[in-house]
Amino acid sequence: MSEKSAGAAGEPAGQPTGQSGGESAEPRLSILTQYIKDLSFENPSAPVIYAQLKGQPTITVNIDVRVGRLQERLAEVALRLKLEAKAESTVAFICELEYAGLCALGGNPSTAEAERLYLVDAATLLFPFARAILANQIRDGGFAPLMLAPIDFVKLYQQRRAASDAAVSTNMQFPAQGNA
Repeated sequence: MSEKSAGAAGEPAGQPTGQSGGESAEPRLSILTQYIKDLSFENPSAPVIYAQLKGQPTITVNIDVRVGRLQERLAEVALRLKLEAKAESTVAFICELEYAGLCALGGNPSTAEAERLYLVDAATLLFPFARAILANQIRDGGFAPLMLAPIDFVKLYQQRRAASDAAVSTNMQFPAQGNA
């Protein structure tokens, strides 16, 4: 079980800040369990790709974080990763993983705090496990294991918020009146 607290630096995770006993009002995230929801590895060009592959293939990585609320303070956070490797125009492999965690919130987080805990903190805690699964799957597919660099989930969260804010402001604009 993993726990991430939004408490002050240097304090143990999950411990109330400046309180003596009782329920902490400070937001906390606990990962109750984590699991593979879906895993796929495709090697469409085998065995020819092994003879043709010279050097490292070009790899495209797509990642998405999804939150599915189950109860007020319980949600499934799912990382969806898709890796596609190509050697010139030939597909070397496609590996897709949906790795999820059942996450519980403690304390009294606002809606914005809860969103950030799920999309940033939970994703950050789940990612190393997903990365290891992908590395093993790719290695078992006959390729050199790929260790993805750490992902900045804060930056992804900020981009998602900016895109969401832009979509809301675009939807609020009225179409221009033209002369016909």
